[in-house]
Amino acid sequence: ISDGIVEINRVVREPGNRSKIAVSSNDSNIDPVGACVGQRGSRVRMVVDELSGERIDIVKYSDDMGEFVKNVLSPSKVSDVFINEEEKIAFVIVPDDQVSLAIGKDGHNAKLAARMTNWKIDIKSETQWAEEKMKELEEKKEEEEKAKVKTKKKIKKRKEKKVKRCKAILRSGKRCTNLAKPDSNYCGLPAHKKLDTKKEN
Repeated sequence: ISDGIVEINRVVREPGNRSKIAVSSNDSNIDPVGACVGQRGSRVRMVVDELSGERIDIVKYSDDMGEFVKNVLSPSKVSDVFINEEEKIAFVIVPDDQVSLAIGKDGHNAKLAARMTNWKIDIKSETQWAEEKMKELEEKKEEEEKAKVKTKKKIKKRKEKKVKRCKAILRSGKRCTNLAKPDSNYCGLPAHKKLDTKKEN
């Protein structure tokens, strides 16, 4: 750190509970986290002792928000991260047995992660995420079915409202050009009305 090879990018703290420090390295051959933690945690342990046992998480900084969120939620394991850039929300999926670790005691781990990233972090278990996605798919399918039924009804109404021509055939052999009366296949001409009557008889 003193040589400027390892840089401290961000620090957030809940005094007496936990601190998180994001670090990066200017040298690809140097692991910034390992350099700060020390062999078998020797360096960070000295700081922990000075702070009366306060937990210190040293994580790797990243410009990739998805990757950074994963790192910041250490020591929990993260299965996946879905980013909403517009609303600045990170949906974090963790194994079922890692939920309490990701959130932390009294929510400290999740709160510090949110403060460090300046994003809202929504943590869900793999089971919960799968159930929500299944529900979304079912709701989408239901909406699609409703839309299909609605479209069919509209088409049916259009067909019912469609104006019909009189079906009577004139002496010239051509079909009558008049419009048929409602509930009839023929127009209002007396001769054509009789055709409708004959049909009924």
